[in-house]
Formats: sequence, structure tokens, C-alpha cells
Amino acid sequence: MLPAPSHLLCGTLALLSAGVALPATAAHLELQGGRSYMDSYGANTAFVEATFAPHTIGANGRLDWSPDLSAGWIDSRDVRRYRNAAYGTDHAVALVAAGARFHYGDADAWYRPLFFSFQLAGANRTTQALSTHYQFVSSLGWQGEHLSFQIRHISNGSLHKPNRGETMALVGLGFDL
Repeated sequence: MLPAPSHLLCGTLALLSAGVALPATAAHLELQGGRSYMDSYGANTAFVEATFAPHTIGANGRLDWSPDLSAGWIDSRDVRRYRNAAYGTDHAVALVAAGARFHYGDADAWYRPLFFSFQLAGANRTTQALSTHYQFVSSLGWQGEHLSFQIRHISNGSLHKPNRGETMALVGLGFDL
């Protein structure tokens, strides 16, 4: 059983703070908000995400990855047809995730702000969309200095049914620490 949302959020903030406090570690912190959809049913969503200093992959130095930590919340939905189902839609879900964000290109390339990220996540509740406590998070987006846009999908990868997943559009405001 995972901790309650407040404990989950406090633990994540402590983890993010510890990561930011490491010497010589640059971090970019984003506050993200948007709308998430399961089938055609929407819900509000919010995330706090921290990415850290990049690490080069390969000899040419054009591909790099950054550690990526996030904590998020997806609001509940009142979907009448799922009210008595084993996995409902009437509870909000809190998640914590860790993984990597990938960028490609020279530092001055026009496409350098584009990114792909992949994370493993833990959720405090199960729903029609997220039917297990473990999830996979994939994001495709654009990250500027203080603004980001991304499409994110969260699901259990068909390891357990139902596997509707959550697909969301997020806008983020960020700053370097």
C-alpha cells in the first residue's frame, strides 16, 4: 500500500529538495498544469517536475539525458457508467515518478528544445484509467527557458486490465535553481 497523497507529496518534495541541494547539480524546476483525458472524459491535472544537469551519450555529444523527477495529481471524474465498477473514477490520483529526459542536437540547433522523457511511476490509488499502483510515463514536448508544452501519457503498459491510461496536455512554467 502506498502512502496517503499528503505523505506522497511531502516525500517527493523532500526528494526533490535533496536532489537540488547536491553540490554542482544544476536543476530546472517546472510547475505544470493542464487537462487529462481517459477516453473522452476530462479532468484537471498538475505536476511539479525537476530535471537535473545533462549527461552526454556517445562520442559526438549530440544526445544527452537528464535525471527527471516528478510528482503529480490527476483529479477525479464523475463518470456514471463506472460508478459501481471495480475500478471507479471518483477518486483523485497522486503520483511520483523518476526517469530520464532526452534531448538531441547541438546546443544551438532549432530542435534542441524538443525532448522525450520516460519515467516509472507509483500511484496512490487505482482507477479505470490507472488500474495498478505502478505506471509508465512517457512525454513528448518542448522546453524553453521558462515555458514548456508537452503531451504526456501514463498507463501500466497493458500489464493489467483495464488499461485505459491518462493522456494529457500540459503547460509548464519553469526556472533554474
